Amino acid sequence: MPNLPMAKYPGHVNLHSVEERRKNVERSLLDQVVTCLTAQPLEPLLPSEPGPREIVFEGSFEEVNEFFYDKEWGDGLPIVPPTMEKVGKFLKYTDRPADEVIGVLLPDRREATVWNTAVNGVMAGCRPEYMPVLISVVEGMVDPKFGQEHLGHTPGTEVLITINGPIIKELDFNYKQGALRVGFQSNTSIGRFWRLYLRNVAGFLPHKTDKGTFGGTWRVVLAENEDAVAKVGWEPMSVDQGFRAGDNVVTINSCTCTDSIFSIGANTTEEILDKLAARIVDIQLSLFRVTYSGPGVRPQILLSPCVAEKIANGGYSKDRMRQYLYERTTFSAMRFERLRPDIGSLCDAVKQGRLPKRYCESTEPSRLVPMLLSPDDFMITVSGDPDRDNCFICAQNGFIGYPVSKKIKLPANWAELLKEDKNK
Repeated sequence: MPNLPMAKYPGHVNLHSVEERRKNVERSLLDQVVTCLTAQPLEPLLPSEPGPREIVFEGSFEEVNEFFYDKEWGDGLPIVPPTMEKVGKFLKYTDRPADEVIGVLLPDRREATVWNTAVNGVMAGCRPEYMPVLISVVEGMVDPKFGQEHLGHTPGTEVLITINGPIIKELDFNYKQGALRVGFQSNTSIGRFWRLYLRNVAGFLPHKTDKGTFGGTWRVVLAENEDAVAKVGWEPMSVDQGFRAGDNVVTINSCTCTDSIFSIGANTTEEILDKLAARIVDIQLSLFRVTYSGPGVRPQILLSPCVAEKIANGGYSKDRMRQYLYERTTFSAMRFERLRPDIGSLCDAVKQGRLPKRYCESTEPSRLVPMLLSPDDFMITVSGDPDRDNCFICAQNGFIGYPVSKKIKLPANWAELLKEDKNK
């Protein structure tokens, strides 16, 4: 609603005393509210939008990029001009019709289609054979469980996309040293596609509908090292998400705060897990508030292969590791209540039905309560340099980007298309 009457409070209410808020309401906000209620708003000037197959511009590479930049259809980096020929090559890698509607995205309420998925894939520098992955990514984006409409919020949450299955090797995803680093076309371009799609289809634009204070730009796609997972006797993360081993799966998860743990090695497995638990609490605590409004939080823990091997050799299955972390990712009620005094006590939340009873088994301020609602909420992924004892924690933002996983649907002639592509 571009002409919605708005009254703007001067400054930020969180940084003002009660007296300052009262003065600002009386001296500034009140008159604005009266004006909004009594003045007829101007008719909105809605931008015209081209049709799906409309040729919007013709020119050189530089001219196309300047045109797209002026239209806010790019991310500030050069885009690959989405010609009809290039888009057509992407459509060869799916059996779904080009005009199929995958879903509708906010804030612009624009349809996500197979066609505009291909267009933005071209622009992001993807290869045509990435198309089945791109469609699955969009399926995750439109899933109501994920909560895509929240991604223009103040923290500027970015998304971590994780790939599982044989497609990792078929499309040359990097899953070893330098995971989450740019430099590998499939990992990098598909990560860029996510942010372009949020701009061009969902409609999240900085200074307009994207209100992130700080942005993380876009995250390079993570591919799990399934060889390392099998070596330690675990199942890949996709199995934890309800799929069979060997399925090609995309998982998307909000990643609001991150932290790397360097040289986590220790004499015992428990020492490693204790270090992990301590850091998880530190970076996830500020996001515990979203547990009040949804099904908890699901932090994603990235282990390098040698760390995963050490944990497994210490007698820990993934389930046992999750249980151990659950029991040690605790915080004192007083610590959180001092961090967020504006929302009341944990016992208040229990009385309101927002938290389970275990968060108020006593009123002792120093009592310890769990960060997660269930051990199963930990998402464990193995990737990165096989010879470095590092870990990476992705603090998750609850219902503002709750993790969803989608099976990648390959075209019937997938093998022939890949073979044909490699022979070119």
